[in-house]
Amino acid sequence: MQPALEVALLVLLFAGTHIGLAAGRLRSLLFGRLGEVGFTVLFSAVAAVTFAALVHLYAVHRFDGPPGLALGEVTAVRWLLMALVVAGLTLAVAGVIVFPGSPMALFADSSAPPRGLARITRHPFLVGMALFGSAHALLATRLVGTVAFGGLGLFAMVGAWHQDGKLRRLRGRPYDEYVSATSALPFAALLAGRQHLVWREVPVGTLGIGLGAALALRAVHSGILSAGGAWVIGVTLAVPVLLGLEAWWRARHAGRAERRLAREPEPMRR
Repeated sequence: MQPALEVALLVLLFAGTHIGLAAGRLRSLLFGRLGEVGFTVLFSAVAAVTFAALVHLYAVHRFDGPPGLALGEVTAVRWLLMALVVAGLTLAVAGVIVFPGSPMALFADSSAPPRGLARITRHPFLVGMALFGSAHALLATRLVGTVAFGGLGLFAMVGAWHQDGKLRRLRGRPYDEYVSATSALPFAALLAGRQHLVWREVPVGTLGIGLGAALALRAVHSGILSAGGAWVIGVTLAVPVLLGLEAWWRARHAGRAERRLAREPEPMRR
């Protein structure tokens, strides 16, 4: 039982600090004292340390302790859950690729209308991770795996809800309208008539990359958590850094374009 308990505590620590530091009152306090750069560094450092500790502990003890749910022993259920794992990873990878153009990204235009994957779900990455984690929790042959992946799935679901609430407070009416026109649950907005699918907007290539990544990870499944999970830790922590740099680059060039336009004579602007 001990490995599962230790993993559960680290899941709570990672999720609690990740959501807690981003909560309204605490975030405002830290942001006011540390500034934008200082807060970002603190938040990123805490997230990196707690996530790395969680992955390393699970990687070391993933074969220890009492048995898990192991629903994969039933053939039909195993194939269904594996399909959900692949679908979740495909959606999550696609969500990372399209994230810079979403209203959730740093320096994003909150008034931009939903497009592409956002018409299906406004949280493709988090919904993908929820599917991935939940299916893995049911497949896990050890309790420690059920706890780790179940915690990941639950964190993704709570994270989507929390992110919406935070951005509604920070960005106001434009994000309220975005939330009203979309859904976190895939296809719910389409079924409710709040959205319609535009086939030319569906990022087929992006989803193809996501599917390819999912199949590639399946092919190397046995070695993913080798070396104490170092590979998973490194790749996972690198993604937010790259997304942040990409958002900063976009904002910088957008600012330059606005300043250049402001310096042009009025007839040229027309």
